[in-house]
Amino acid sequence: MNKEITDFPEAKSFNYTLSIMSGKWKMLIIFHLGYRKVMRYGELKSTINGITHNMLSKQLKELEKENLIVRKEYSQIPPKVEYFLSDKGLSLLPITKIMCNWGKKYTE
Repeated sequence: MNKEITDFPEAKSFNYTLSIMSGKWKMLIIFHLGYRKVMRYGELKSTINGITHNMLSKQLKELEKENLIVRKEYSQIPPKVEYFLSDKGLSLLPITKIMCNWGKKYTE
């Protein structure tokens, strides 16, 4: 008899984590912010190959809504906005390290 994934006690937490990491852009954003600490929008855009303006903006808003990144806006002309990982976002860095190690193992 097969059990559905939702029958397992870990399903709720797994599904939440998967929702955070869903899509190909969110983990890339977290990865780059994790290693560069603070980045401006333009830096993120030029670092992540293939991401569109609309998609980056959407993903940043979603990550901010989940309290994974912090958006700091400076009152100056021209406007300056910086992004960095929150404590909750920093807690995902071990996962990115595991992903890097796994990829290294299977691409060499």
